[in-house]
Amino acid sequence: MITYVQVLYLYQVTCSVELTRGEESALKGEQGEIMEMAHRILVATGEATDAEKLVPIEWTHLSGVNYNTIGDAGEEFLSSISKGARVKVKTTLNPMGFDIDNVSNYSLDENFISKQLSIKGSYETMGVTPSFSCIPYEIFDIPKNDTQVAFAESNAAIHANSYDNLKTNKESAFSALASAITGKSPYSSLRMEDSPNLAIQMKVNNPNELTYGMLGFFAGKVAKDSSVNISGLGKMDTRQRKSMCGGMGTSGTCAKFLFGEGKPGIEKIDFDEKQAQDTYDELNTAEKGDIITLGSPQLGLEEISDLTGRLKGRSFEKRCMIFTPRTVKEQARRIGYIDELERAGCEILADCCTCLTPLINKDNVDAVTTNSIKGAFYLKNSNGVDVNLRSLSQIVEGETK
Repeated sequence: MITYVQVLYLYQVTCSVELTRGEESALKGEQGEIMEMAHRILVATGEATDAEKLVPIEWTHLSGVNYNTIGDAGEEFLSSISKGARVKVKTTLNPMGFDIDNVSNYSLDENFISKQLSIKGSYETMGVTPSFSCIPYEIFDIPKNDTQVAFAESNAAIHANSYDNLKTNKESAFSALASAITGKSPYSSLRMEDSPNLAIQMKVNNPNELTYGMLGFFAGKVAKDSSVNISGLGKMDTRQRKSMCGGMGTSGTCAKFLFGEGKPGIEKIDFDEKQAQDTYDELNTAEKGDIITLGSPQLGLEEISDLTGRLKGRSFEKRCMIFTPRTVKEQARRIGYIDELERAGCEILADCCTCLTPLINKDNVDAVTTNSIKGAFYLKNSNGVDVNLRSLSQIVEGETK
């Protein structure tokens, strides 16, 4: 179990971050163990990222939800702090390991179910909104431009910085939780003005969401700073934007892309057909999949609508798992999309995601077909299954009748 004392020891600080009197008081333990722990985490993070101060934030989005990722130590820690910790700002939550409505349909270990429900309960006790979604930018109202937020989910942080005109560092599970408890975050990195030293020029013709996901993955690997310029993107739809953010968040620490060629004299790298093929060859490890998964990041209502329209009476010839937020699933059911997708042989799962779910494992699946670069990376490296990468149009064309 991770205890308060262990966390305080891990985050010992020699404070070079400018603090208010209230923040100094909390750091000294005068406001209780939990506030001391949270401020130690933020100050240590701030020192590591050259932050000059802590700034108020209006929204946090937490990772560290799936029992597969935080284990017994994380579950016990959350259970312990939930007895006294309460979030100070709007706080939303990443996916967990299963859809609570149909967990009985899967052969999940009872210990996993019990520990996952404990994690869920701890967050709810602390006042966290149980959104269980990796796409908070699609299911919640976006604040005004330049609002300071703290997002731990990598694709959400990149989307917030690049498309939503918000400001967030690429938070860790610990730092985002500390921000939720204190309402503060280090003023460093992506919260400041950006001046990237690298520009990537998109030079692949007729790109689809798979191409943009590979571009993001490539950018995350080659970018040395927290942001990067990308030119030649053209008009991107929702699926393509999410794919790019998911790809970038998977492969490196870069957490923002700016549009255009950047400042004069900036280093430039092409992302062309060869780079795309090399990235594809790195991630594609199977010629076909036993099952299909869609939703990493989770599918929003627009994507579900599009998929329903593409099927047009066709049905999948193999198992197809679709991951979406519960709020989107409920909207889609009211409209009639869920009935149509289920008729086509789809399993619609809320609260969880392709990544790191125990619903897909190497004991019963050899390979998965997906259009997600992020999903491909985690399915291979965390779930231990091979991946067949195809665009959505290729999947619908090749896997339905």
